[in-house]
Amino acid sequence: MAGLGGGAGFGRCSHAVVRALPESLCQQALRVEKGGAVDFARAEREHQLYVGVLKHKLGLQVLELPADESLPDCVFVEDAAVVCEETALLTRPGAPSRRKETEAMKIVLESLNLNVVEMTDENATLDGGDVLFTGREFFVGLSKRTNQRGAEILADTFKDYAVSTVPVHDSLHLKSFCSMAGPNLIAIGSSEGAQKALKTMQQMSDHRYDKLTVPDDAAANCLYLNIPNKGHVLLHRAPEEYPESAKVFEKLKDHMLIPIANIELQKVDGALTCCCILINKTSEL
Repeated sequence: MAGLGGGAGFGRCSHAVVRALPESLCQQALRVEKGGAVDFARAEREHQLYVGVLKHKLGLQVLELPADESLPDCVFVEDAAVVCEETALLTRPGAPSRRKETEAMKIVLESLNLNVVEMTDENATLDGGDVLFTGREFFVGLSKRTNQRGAEILADTFKDYAVSTVPVHDSLHLKSFCSMAGPNLIAIGSSEGAQKALKTMQQMSDHRYDKLTVPDDAAANCLYLNIPNKGHVLLHRAPEEYPESAKVFEKLKDHMLIPIANIELQKVDGALTCCCILINKTSEL
């Protein structure tokens, strides 16, 4: 089963696509709830530290797209595409104001010689933040941003993997309260909604996953990578933000743990997985 990515290969990546923050994010980015004002300078510093970890600490080839002031949410590149192996599905984001984000994404993914599939069905919506790939299968959150037709197109695109849908009611995305923290390990928040979604995933799957339950839903969104010579790497929310959840991550003795602050982008519903697309190029460019 290791060949399916559920084992040694899961989390391997060579490249990351990121995007700079537009100043328009502060006033115009979409929000589920009205929160505090975004400190742009601090948001930029936090993002640069995040990108720096991917580039310098982990040695990935980082492709950084420029900010687009007409697209206030464009830093959240995860929503614009789903990449698995050599195939990239350009999504059709649920928020109309975000649809043009896929244009720059298409260019950069094509430059990596990926098989790029475009979602053109006007009845479909899909945000990458609703897509959890476990290495064995996909779970797709049906949320305000992602619908059944979007999930069907994802299933058509990645035919080698089972695709199950999970209702998401009280959060923006499926990955607002869960993510993969390692091969076979789902990090999950403690809220009723998160636990209900986990139960659905367990019922849908014929595989038993381990789970890592953290007190804070937002902290359950972490970024796992499997880096040659470094092994299991996990970017997780910093202790100053979520001290109790950080203590749970610190029990993962087999992981290189990297705390990352995400204070400013959280104000506009950003999480750690939102700000990059990880790609593993096995063939030469």
